[in-house]
Amino acid sequence: MSSKPVLLLTTICYYSLVFSLLVNFHSSSASSSTNETDRLALLEFRNGIFSDPDGVFQSWNDSVHFCSWFGVSCSAQQRVISLAIPQQSLAGTLSPYIGNLSFLQAISLDRNAFHGEIPKEISDLLHLQELNLSRNFFEGEILDYLTRCSELRIINLQFNHLQGTIPREIGSLSKLVSVRIHENNLTGEIPPSVGNLSNLIDFGASFLNLVGTIPASLGNLRSLYSISLAGNQLSGPIPRAFLNNTSVAVIAIPWNQFTGSLPEDIGFTLPNLQKFAISKNEFVGGVPESLCNATGLQMLDMNKNGFKGRIPNCLGTLPEFKWLSMAINDLGSYSVADFEFLTGLQNCTQLQWLDISSNNFGGALPGSMANLSVQIAILSVANNRLTGEIHSGWEKFIHLNELRLSNNLFHGIIPSYFSKFPNLESLHLQGNQLSGRIPTTISNLTQLSELDISDNRLEGLIPSGIGSCVHLNYLDVSENALAGAIPGDVFALPSLTKLLNLSCNMFTGSLPREVGKLDSLNALDLSHNFLTGEIPNTIGDCKSLEYLYLQGNSFNSSIPPSLASLKGLEVLDLSLNNLRGEIPIDLQNISLLQYLNLSFNHLQGQVPKEGIFSNASSVSLVGNNMLCGGVLDLNFPKCPTYKAVARHGNKSQRMRTWLTAISVSVGLVSLFAFLLIFKARRSKKKPSLDYPILPSFMRVSYRDLYKATDGFSSGCLIGSGSFGNVYKANLEETDTPVVAVKVLKLEQRKAYKSLAAECNALRSIRHRNLVRVLSFCSSLDNNGDEFRALVFEYMPNGNLEKWLHPVDGSSRSLSLTQRLDIAIDVASALHYLHDLCETPIVHCDLKPSNVLLSDDMVAHLSDFGIARILSVEEDSAFSSTIGIKGTIGYTPPEYGMGSIASKEGDVYSFGILLLELFSGKRPTDNMFVEGRNLPDFVRTGLRDMISVVLDPLLLPGGGDGIEPTMEGEGSSNEITEEEVALRQRDSNFTERVMRSSQYQNCMISVVEIGIACSLESPAERMKTMDVSIKLQSIRESFLASTVRRTRARPALDPV
Repeated sequence: MSSKPVLLLTTICYYSLVFSLLVNFHSSSASSSTNETDRLALLEFRNGIFSDPDGVFQSWNDSVHFCSWFGVSCSAQQRVISLAIPQQSLAGTLSPYIGNLSFLQAISLDRNAFHGEIPKEISDLLHLQELNLSRNFFEGEILDYLTRCSELRIINLQFNHLQGTIPREIGSLSKLVSVRIHENNLTGEIPPSVGNLSNLIDFGASFLNLVGTIPASLGNLRSLYSISLAGNQLSGPIPRAFLNNTSVAVIAIPWNQFTGSLPEDIGFTLPNLQKFAISKNEFVGGVPESLCNATGLQMLDMNKNGFKGRIPNCLGTLPEFKWLSMAINDLGSYSVADFEFLTGLQNCTQLQWLDISSNNFGGALPGSMANLSVQIAILSVANNRLTGEIHSGWEKFIHLNELRLSNNLFHGIIPSYFSKFPNLESLHLQGNQLSGRIPTTISNLTQLSELDISDNRLEGLIPSGIGSCVHLNYLDVSENALAGAIPGDVFALPSLTKLLNLSCNMFTGSLPREVGKLDSLNALDLSHNFLTGEIPNTIGDCKSLEYLYLQGNSFNSSIPPSLASLKGLEVLDLSLNNLRGEIPIDLQNISLLQYLNLSFNHLQGQVPKEGIFSNASSVSLVGNNMLCGGVLDLNFPKCPTYKAVARHGNKSQRMRTWLTAISVSVGLVSLFAFLLIFKARRSKKKPSLDYPILPSFMRVSYRDLYKATDGFSSGCLIGSGSFGNVYKANLEETDTPVVAVKVLKLEQRKAYKSLAAECNALRSIRHRNLVRVLSFCSSLDNNGDEFRALVFEYMPNGNLEKWLHPVDGSSRSLSLTQRLDIAIDVASALHYLHDLCETPIVHCDLKPSNVLLSDDMVAHLSDFGIARILSVEEDSAFSSTIGIKGTIGYTPPEYGMGSIASKEGDVYSFGILLLELFSGKRPTDNMFVEGRNLPDFVRTGLRDMISVVLDPLLLPGGGDGIEPTMEGEGSSNEITEEEVALRQRDSNFTERVMRSSQYQNCMISVVEIGIACSLESPAERMKTMDVSIKLQSIRESFLASTVRRTRARPALDPV
C-alpha cells in the first residue's frame, strides 16, 4: 500500500488525539472571573440534560475543581479546551451557553440522545477544531455560522435529523480534514465550494437526499483519501477531473443513478484506489483492465449495473484483493473463456467474498475454483447456467458462511464434505438437478439457519440428526422424491420460525403430535404427500402460524377444533383429503383468515355463516356433498329438519354408501394423476401452485427489494420520516405484488435489537386498522454495512397528512363521515395496541403522516413498534429517546420534561390529531405563537362559535362537507341514489345540515374528545377504549338523524 494514504489517515487520528490533550495556547493573564465564566457555562450545559442514567454528572459539583469534572479537559490556565462525553445515554438539549467556553477546541458528544437545534452560539467558539455531535437527534439546518469557526478540522454530524442543504459557505473552512454528515434529511446539491477544501481527507455524505452531479471541482482535492456518497439521487457520469485524483483510495457511491462507462485508464488515474463500490447504478460498458494497476485494490463492488464482457483476468495480480461482487449484470457469454479470471483469483490469498450470480455464465466451473483462498466466506454463483457436479475440492473452504448455487443445472449428489463447514449459516441449492440422498452429516452444520434444497431430484429420508441444526429457521425440501416418515427431530426445532416446507414429496405415515412444538413457526407446508391418520389436536399449539397447507394427503380424521385457536392464521388449505365430520363452527372466529379450502373431503352437516364463511369467494367447499346450509352464494341445500332426517334416513344411508364408493374411485384416479404429474415435473421451470403463496413467509432479500424499487429510486419514494424512507415496491413473483418498503435508518447500531425477533413480534400483532408487517430484510449491503428494511402492505390512498394538507393542487377532500370513520379507526388501533396486545405497545409518534388510507378509505396506523426496534437501550427505563418519542406539535408536554413514553402520551397525540382532523389546522401553524396552541384555539371556539374552528371544507360552500366527490387514487366512495335525489330536490342541502342541531352537537362532541385527550395532565386524559366507544356513538347518532352513510362499518371490535 502506498505510504501517502496511510499518512493521510494518520493525520485524522492525530487531530482527534491532540484535541483531548491539555495544551496551553493562552496567556497566563486569564483572570479568575473568566474561569468562573467557564464553570457557569458548564453548569448551564448540565442543566440542559434531563436524563443521565449512568450518573455522568455526579462529579460535577463544587467538591472538586471543574477541570476535574468528568469529560472536561482544561489548559494550564484552567480554561476549558475539551468537552468529551460520548456514548453516555445522555438526553436533553445542547445549551446555548456552550458558546461561553471561549477557549474550547473540541466538542465530542456523539452517541447520546440530544435533540433540538444546534445552538448558533457554537459559532462564537473561534478556537474550535473538532465538532462531533454524531448519532444524536439534532434537528434544524447545518449552521452557516460555523464558517466563523475558521480553525475547524473535523465536523461529524452523521446520524441526526438535520434538514436543509449543505451550506455553500463550507468551502471557506480551509483547514477541514474530515466532514461526515451521513444519514440526515439534507437535500439539494453538493456545493462546488467543497472543492476549495484543499486539506480535506474524508468526505462522507451518504443516505441523504442529494441530487445533481458530483462537482468537477472535487478533482481539486489533492489530499482526499475517502469519499462516500451512497444512497442519494445523484446522477450523470463521474467527472473526469475527479477520477484524475491520484490521492483517492476509497470511492463509495452505490445506490445512486450514475450513468456512463468507466474510463479505460481509471486504474492509472487512480493508482492508490483500495475500495471501489459503485453498485446499484446505471453504468454500462466493460470492466476496465486498468483497475489492476491499482495494486492496493481490496474491494470491487459493481453489483446491479449494466456491465458486459468479461471480468479482467488480471485481478489475480492484486495481493490484497478481498472482495469481488459482480452480481446482476450482463457479464459472460456462456463460454468456458468467461471463467479465466477464476484462475487468476487463486493468487488472491485474502479473498473473502465472491459473488457472480445472475449473469451469463454457463458450462462447468473450472477446477481452479478449488484453489481459491481458504478465507472465502461468501460464495455465490446462483442464477446462471452452470452445469456439472459440485466440485469435490471445495472442502477446504472451512470459513464459508454463505453458499449459493441455486437455479443452475448442477447434477450429481450433495457432497458430504459440506458438513466440514462449521460456520455455514446459509445453504441454497434449490432449482438444480441434484440427486441421491440428503447427507446424514448435514447434522454437523450446527450454525445453519437457512437450508433450501427444493426442486431437485433428491430421494430417501430426511436425516434424523437434522435436529442438531438448532439455529435452523428456514427449511425447504419441497419438490423432491423424499419418502418415509417425517422424523420427529424436524418438529423438535424451536428455531424454526420462517418456513417448514416438505410439500410435493412422498412422505408417509401420520403427522406426529410433536408438530405442536413449532410454536414460533410462521408457515407450514406438508401438502401433496401421502400422510394418513388424524390431524393432531396439537396443531393448535402452533400459535404463530399464518399459513397452513395440508392439502393433497390422506388424512381421514375430523378437522381438529384446536385449529380455531390459531388466531393469526391467514391461509388454511385442507383440501383433497378424506376428512370427515362437521366443520368446526369456531373456524368462523379466526378473524384474519383470508383463504379457506376444505374441498374434496367427506365433510357433512351445517356450514357456518359468519367470518370467512360469509364470503363465498374466499372459501372453497366443493366436493363435500353432505354439507348443507351456509350463505346462499355457496349453493348448498338447506339443512333438513329432524323429521325429514328420520324419514329419509335409509335413503341417506344408501346415498352415503354410493358416495363413499365414488369418492374412493376419485381418490385412486387422483393418486394416479398425481404420480404422473410428479414424474413429469422434472423441467427447470417450477409449476404454478393452485393455492396462494403469500409474501409474508417468503425470504425477501436485499436484491429483491432493490429490484422492486428500481434501485430505491426517487420515483418509487412515497414517504420519508425519522425512522427512514418508504418506497413503493413491485415484488412481481407474489400474489400481493405491490407493497411498501421502509428502509430503516440504523442510528443506534451498537444497541440495535434483533430485527427478526422484533418483526416476528410485530407480525403477530393483527388488527384491521394496523398496517400489516408482511416481511423484513436483515442483511448486509455490498459494502458490508448493515441493511434493515420492513415490508408493509401498500395503501393506495396515501397518508392522512396529504388529504388534510394537499400540496399538489388536488381538489380531493374528506367528508364529515369519512373524518369520523378515520378517527374511529385510529382510536380502535390505539386501543388494541394499549390494552389488547399480549405486551402493550406505545406508538410514540402518532401523527397524520402515520395514518395510511386503503383503497376504500379505511385508516391504518403505521410505524407502531418501530420505536421499540430502534430503542437505544434495551433494558433501560428510558427505552425510547426523545428522537423517537414523537414529532413537534404532537408530543405531550411531559416528554419535554424527561418522562418516558406512555399510553397517556399516545392519547395526547391522538387528541391533537383529532383536532387537526376537524379543524384543518396543523398544531405547528404560524398562528400558534406566544404560548397559544391548537387545543386552546379549539377550546375558545367552543365558547364562541364552533364554525370558527372547523375546517372550511366542512362549512357550507367550502367543499363536500357531508359526502365526498374524490379524485384520489383508488377511491371507492359513492353517493347513494337516495342522496342524489335529495340534493336535487333541495339545493341548500349542506346549509340545512350545517344549521341543524345534530350537526352542531356532533362537531362539539368530537372536539370535546380532542380537548379531553390533549389535557396537560396525563392522568386526566381519556382512555383509548372510552374514546373508541364515544366516537362510535357520536357517529351513529349523527347518521341516524341526517343522511344514510355510504360505507357500512362493523360494530366496534378490536380485532
